[in-house]
Amino acid sequence: MIHRTYTGIRRAGAISPESPAGYRFRHLGAGVSIAFPPGAIFGEQWIEIGDHTLVGERVSLSCGMVPDRDLGPDTILRIGASCSIGRGSHIVAHQSVRIGDDVFTGPYVYITDQNHVYDDPDVPIGRQWPRNSPVSIGSGSWIGTGAIILPGTTLGRQCVVAGGAVVRGVFPDHSVVAGVPAKRVRGYSPELGWHTPAGLNGVSPEAPLDRTRF
Repeated sequence: MIHRTYTGIRRAGAISPESPAGYRFRHLGAGVSIAFPPGAIFGEQWIEIGDHTLVGERVSLSCGMVPDRDLGPDTILRIGASCSIGRGSHIVAHQSVRIGDDVFTGPYVYITDQNHVYDDPDVPIGRQWPRNSPVSIGSGSWIGTGAIILPGTTLGRQCVVAGGAVVRGVFPDHSVVAGVPAKRVRGYSPELGWHTPAGLNGVSPEAPLDRTRF
C-alpha cells in the first residue's frame, strides 16, 4: 500500500503541459514530464522545453539569481525535444543556455552560463558581480554522470562528455571530451572514422586506434 500510494503521489506531482505548474513555463511541449519531486524551479517564464522531453527527479531548472526578477523578453533556457535530463542535475541559466534535441545526460550533471570572478583581490569572491557567457550543447549529445559544463562552452552535434569532466571551450561535432580540465580525446571524420586527434598522447591521427586506451 505504501508503494502504491507513493507511486500515485509521484504521478500526481509530476509537472506536465496540462498541470497547473506547467502553465508557468514559457513553453512545455507535448509529452513533457518533470518528475516529482522536482528540484528548485524558478524563472519558468524564461524556460522552454521541447516535445517528449523527460526531466528526472530533483532536477533544478532556474533562470536568474532569485525568483520574480524580470529577465527581459527572450527565452533564457531552452531544452530541445526528446531529451532526457538525469536525476539530481542542475541547469542554471542567466543569459543563454541552449540544449539541442535528443540530448541525454546522466545524473548529477551541472550546466551553467554564469561563474564567479576574482578580479578584485580585496573583495570576497562571493560579493563580486559574476560574469555570464552563453552555453550551447548540440543535438544528439551525451553528457556523462557528474559532468560540469561551464560558461562559454559550445559543444557541437553528437558529442560525448565523459563522466566527471569539467568542460569549458568550443568543441566541434562528434567530439569525445574527457578530463579536468576537459580535452578532446577523440574525433570523427569521414576519411579517418573515429580517431585520436593529432598530437594527443603522441598518436598520429592516421595511426590505427588502440581501443583499449579509451
